[in-house]
Amino acid sequence: MRQYDLHDNMKQAFSVPPQTVGTTGTGRTGKPVDRAGYAQVEILVDYGVVTATNATFTVTVKEGDVTGTMTTVSAANLIGSAANASLGQAATRTSGVSKNVAKRIGYIGTKRYIEADIKSTVTAGAIIATKILLGSPVTAPVAT
Repeated sequence: MRQYDLHDNMKQAFSVPPQTVGTTGTGRTGKPVDRAGYAQVEILVDYGVVTATNATFTVTVKEGDVTGTMTTVSAANLIGSAANASLGQAATRTSGVSKNVAKRIGYIGTKRYIEADIKSTVTAGAIIATKILLGSPVTAPVAT
């Protein structure tokens, strides 16, 4: 294993694969990602072209020992905040700030499963995605 090798020491999985955010208030519920065998977790949130200036996109990070009982992660178990990974209203949308932007949140909790959900205040065609990056594997290199 090479000292500066991220490629062989991380795994990625979609919680919400790229798709439109959908109906107002419903949004997209993330698929739980199993982090067994990994010590580090980073949640990546991607927003595509957002045209509705009155739209607010809210991220919720959930955790659980089993997938059927996921609960919202406490702020103490996040590096950054779900609010900072969310997207607020904007008088005009600016690429890299309020559209076409990638955001992230770190997770330092100990639960086995993690997911990230996104809801919107408007029915929107904006493409969104949440991806979970798992690092510090017990066994490396990680198979691709």
